[in-house]
Amino acid sequence: MPIDPAKAVAAEPRSAEISWDHKDVQLYHLGLGAGTPATDPDELRYTLESRLHVLPSFATVAGAGMGVVGGLSAPGVDIDLAAVLHGGQSVTLHRPVPVTGRAVTTSRVAAVHDKGKAAVLVLRSEVADDDGPLWTSDAQIFVRGEGGWGGDRGPSERLELPDREPDKTVERPVREEQALLYRLSGDWNPLHADPEFAALAGFDRPILHGLCTYGMTLKAVVDTVLGGDVARVRSYRTRFAGIVFPGETLRIRMWADEGRVQATVTAVEREDAPVLADTLVEHS
Repeated sequence: MPIDPAKAVAAEPRSAEISWDHKDVQLYHLGLGAGTPATDPDELRYTLESRLHVLPSFATVAGAGMGVVGGLSAPGVDIDLAAVLHGGQSVTLHRPVPVTGRAVTTSRVAAVHDKGKAAVLVLRSEVADDDGPLWTSDAQIFVRGEGGWGGDRGPSERLELPDREPDKTVERPVREEQALLYRLSGDWNPLHADPEFAALAGFDRPILHGLCTYGMTLKAVVDTVLGGDVARVRSYRTRFAGIVFPGETLRIRMWADEGRVQATVTAVEREDAPVLADTLVEHS
């Protein structure tokens, strides 16, 4: 079996230095669709260096996502990348992400779960700078065809939605060129740009990065429920439930309770096809 769970989990963590500055943050925000209207004071917090704050989901691209790259090349992990799907993502903030930073990211395979027809790798990245921990992120990576060895199935983290209508519902358009812009933050997978490669993967055209939808959703929650204050976000997690095509519209439904916002995301043009599920933002 190409995945050796015991070897993968026991492997020594891998560390690498990463850095970013205001240009990386601005590019990431623009890749999420920030800056419309361009002169809106609320949008300038995402686009203008003199007013800039950092959306916490930037953690997924800081250093071009080296934590996930390190996990996929860990000892005990020898897989066909064509069989890999991003199943879920979480980020826990230890303090606000600075506009400019230099840090060390330490990545490891935190767990390997047996889902029968697939294995799930939990790739954990812990990032710290000279002042201490910044964030911890977990990527749940499905590897098709690698399950069935009788291992632990792992937790089933399904969130039951409140029994009421959403407190807020917003729609966010995905621009036709948005995947081309978002990929400049470090995810160069041709699935998101090359029609011929997308066709080989079974899609009639390139699809949007799941982590782009992830960031767009957090921005919507911050702007709609948290008063635009990114520093209030404590953690954010989701499960990728479906795809998005550039040019579509995201419908984001939010349920706000004390210290938490649950959300669902669907594609408007495809009869509210699920996109993100089990989505939770915990905040101060």
